Amino acid sequence: MVNYRLISLALTGFNGLSSKVQNVLKDDPFSGHIFVFRGRSGKMVKILWADRDGLCLFAKRLERGRFIWPVTREGKVHLTPAQLSMLLEGIAWQHPKRTERPGIRI
Repeated sequence: MVNYRLISLALTGFNGLSSKVQNVLKDDPFSGHIFVFRGRSGKMVKILWADRDGLCLFAKRLERGRFIWPVTREGKVHLTPAQLSMLLEGIAWQHPKRTERPGIRI
């Protein structure tokens, strides 16, 4: 399982986000974790991670709505892959509701 760490900070590029991981989160950007950052308006996220060749950066901006963001005192939240997927889709991942599945009719 991969740990996802979320922190609400102003968005920057590779160097700025790597610096925030080291200085604010007290972690190593090359640790194997995925670090998720949200912009102030809540409409944009950037994800920083490292592969064997270097740092990678993914960005997503919502045209409508905002990313659902957790409230935390520590600045870090560990998410499952499913929770991260819901966050990126704009779904309220803290209290997801299973939709009713249609039954098989014969």
